[in-house]
Amino acid sequence: MSCNTAFIRVRRSVDDVFAFMADPANMSLWSFGTWRTEIDASGLVRGTSIKDGAVNYVRIEAHPEQRLIDYHVGAAPDSLSPRIFGRVTAEDVFGDGLGAGLALTVLRTAEMDDARWDILIATHRVELDIVKSALETGHDHRTA
Repeated sequence: MSCNTAFIRVRRSVDDVFAFMADPANMSLWSFGTWRTEIDASGLVRGTSIKDGAVNYVRIEAHPEQRLIDYHVGAAPDSLSPRIFGRVTAEDVFGDGLGAGLALTVLRTAEMDDARWDILIATHRVELDIVKSALETGHDHRTA
């Protein structure tokens, strides 16, 4: 198994970025794997992949003290596994005035061939750019 991490800086506070990424209601704004989401009372997200229409489930486990987010994902609610991890880092760690840091790390599973893995890596980079834009400009494509 291997992993890949995508990273961006966002001109918002660490608390703003963390809250945005930990909120299941925001997944349909930035996650290509969970378009048109439904969120049940327990916070379980059911979404549709923009690429192939597959149904995906996500449960977000947020750790505010560490500003870490575990995204448990899978094709069925009873088979979720923690495969995507977010870390939000405060601007003062960098000391350059460019905003908080946001890293998403994804684990490669055994069933992912090279083509699927390459697409996932590229997708995460684009998703982070959408997160940055949404937080910095307030743009929400769902209402436009």
